[in-house]
Amino acid sequence: MTRTLSILGATGSIGTSTLDLVALHPERFEVIALTAASQVDALANAARRTSARLAVIADPALLPVLQERLAGTGCRAAGGAEALKEAAVSADLIVAAIVGCAGLEPVMAAIESGRTVALANKEALVTAGAIMIDAAVRSGASILPIDSEHNAIFQCIAGNRSQDVSKLILTASGGPFRQKSLAEMEAMTPEQAIAHPNWSMGAKISVDSATMMNKGLELIEAHHLFGLPSNRIDILVHPQSVIHSMVEFVDGSVLAQLGSPDMRIPIAHALAWPERIATPAARLDLVSISTLTFEEPDAGRFPALRLLSATAVSPPRSVAEVIDIDRETRDTLRQLMIALAA
Repeated sequence: MTRTLSILGATGSIGTSTLDLVALHPERFEVIALTAASQVDALANAARRTSARLAVIADPALLPVLQERLAGTGCRAAGGAEALKEAAVSADLIVAAIVGCAGLEPVMAAIESGRTVALANKEALVTAGAIMIDAAVRSGASILPIDSEHNAIFQCIAGNRSQDVSKLILTASGGPFRQKSLAEMEAMTPEQAIAHPNWSMGAKISVDSATMMNKGLELIEAHHLFGLPSNRIDILVHPQSVIHSMVEFVDGSVLAQLGSPDMRIPIAHALAWPERIATPAARLDLVSISTLTFEEPDAGRFPALRLLSATAVSPPRSVAEVIDIDRETRDTLRQLMIALAA
C-alpha cells in the first residue's frame, strides 16, 4: 500500500535522508508536499525528482523564484506560514523536520488534523509538549519519534504496558568535547564544535551536541512523549553511539536498541511503521567494535543538562527562554565562523 508523504524541512539533514529512503522505495511512498526555509534551488530540485504536487518556501519573498524554478512541472509553488500549514495536512504521514520553533505551527496543524507525524523537531515538543500530546489524544493523531534516542525507546517499549516501565535511559555520545577540560573547551573553535565524532548531522544539532544542550532537550522530549517524570529519565554517556537508548522495566529487565549511528535507521522505522523497510545503513559489527563503554555525564562542564532537567517541569515560557538563549549562542557561533572564513 502506498503511503502519501509530506516532508517539512526537505532540504535539511533529516529531510534529505528521508528523500534518500523514498528514492529507494518508490513503490511505498508518494510525495505530496515538500517545504524549505530558504533553499529554493534544493527545494525545486527535490520537487522535480519526486513529482511533488506542492512545494512551499517559508520566506514568501522567495516565492517568485520558486515559481520560476517549477514552471511547467505541474508542482504548485506557495510561500509563507499558511502554505506551510497546508503542506502539514496534505498527506497521511508528515515528516516534521523544520529546525527550531518555526516548526511548531505546522506540526500542530498536522496533529490537530489527526495525521501521523514523524517528529524530528525538538523545539516543538519541548516548548509545547503538553499541548501537543493533548491535541493528539483529541484528534487521534500518532506521533512517531525520529530522534534516534526516542525512536530507540519507542521500539523498546513496543508491546509492553506503560505501567511496567521503571525508567528510561537516554544515551549520549558526549560530543566532540567529551574529554576536554573547561580550560580546553574555552579554546575550542566553532569548526571543532560541529565536528561530531560519530554522527553526520546539521550544524544546529552538532553545536547542541557539543554543549550537550541536545541531551537536555531530549530529556524534556522523553518526558512528554512517554509520560515519565524527569527523575525517572537518566542520561548516560556512551561514546561508541551503538546503544541508542534503553528502557528499564519493573522486573529489572533492561531492553536496549542497538544500531549503526545512521539517522536513516530511525527515519526508516518511522516511515514504515508498523512495518520495516530496508536501508543502506552499515550493519552493526559488534566483533569489530569489541568494547562498549559508559560514563556519567559531567554537569560541571555541561551545565545545560542540569538547567534543562530543572525546566522539564517548568512552564512553557521558561523552556522557550532557554531555547532562545541556545539559538542566540548558535547564531553567534555561525557569525564567528563566517568572519573567520572571510
